[in-house]
Amino acid sequence: MQSIYDFTLDELKEELKPSFRAKQVYNWIYKKYASSYDEMKNIPNDLKEQLKENYALDIMKIVKKEQSLDGSIKYLFQLHDGLTVEAVLLLMKKKKISEDGKIERSEKYTVCISSQVGCKVGCTFCLTAKGGFVRNLTVGEYIAQIVNIKRDNNIAENKSLNIVYMGMGEPLDNYKNFVKAVKVFSELDGLAISRRRQTVSTSGISSKIEKLGKEDLGIQLAISLHAVDDKLRSELIPMNKAYNIESIINAVRNFPVDARKKVMFEYLVIKDKNDDIKSADKLLKLLNGIKAKVNLIYFNPYPGTPYQRPESKDMVKFQEYLINKGLLCTIRESKGLDISAACGQLKEKESNGNS
Repeated sequence: MQSIYDFTLDELKEELKPSFRAKQVYNWIYKKYASSYDEMKNIPNDLKEQLKENYALDIMKIVKKEQSLDGSIKYLFQLHDGLTVEAVLLLMKKKKISEDGKIERSEKYTVCISSQVGCKVGCTFCLTAKGGFVRNLTVGEYIAQIVNIKRDNNIAENKSLNIVYMGMGEPLDNYKNFVKAVKVFSELDGLAISRRRQTVSTSGISSKIEKLGKEDLGIQLAISLHAVDDKLRSELIPMNKAYNIESIINAVRNFPVDARKKVMFEYLVIKDKNDDIKSADKLLKLLNGIKAKVNLIYFNPYPGTPYQRPESKDMVKFQEYLINKGLLCTIRESKGLDISAACGQLKEKESNGNS
């Protein structure tokens, strides 16, 4: 059975007659976060029965969540077939209230969502890779992650948030469903999450980067680079043997970038692997001529990993070297260190029966 979340508004108008009912249903599921068709007070009973018979609504449930002291919340969702995926709500900025009780600034959120159950890429630093690849997520399963998180946190329907396709799996390996999810998320009568607020993070399937560029969806691009030479990158990301650094950089150079934006290059810093100034210099040369921003990420250790978290002083040296050479570079604030923050960690913990 298809999920109601699988449809764009125009597609749903074709399914439901009269067509204005589609907009009403959209309002219930995306503005009021209805979890059952019985909640839809202005929908006639015969249509409710039609919806129940043909379009699943309650397609995933929260089976576990962990909240960090910094406000981050890690979710483990169970899908209709019993499989599980993760998503993370990141509190980027807290609400600011003045002395007289007025809200000077509301919260700012980013949600990191999954694309697949498991992953084919096989990154050696990633816990998700241990379980192998199981299946792609449907369009509806992309959408339901956001709906469930907004409902669980009472986030107002008109409250903007950012989406990062950076959870379990490789988004561009689930290309068709990912692209449609971008469109459903941006429906003004739905969740109304602007495409400029959506960022796809890819491990570097260069042919799909080129294809995505031709679609010109208006979304932001992030490349999980993590190394400046093919030898180390192939160790960290075995898929690099098929899509090497040169092919990725060439694809990025042709990707349409908003004049106000830059391509994000994510660089997972691992102690004694890629945290030296020589690597920083190679990175600088590699990105020459690209509207780039480098985001340095502390490796987040998990049980059994052979890699270590870098020293803070080495991260700062790396960042300062790039900045002094004119390349925009930030160090991602580590969130969720007191919970199962690394991708796949909460799933692993639940599978092992730990609390």
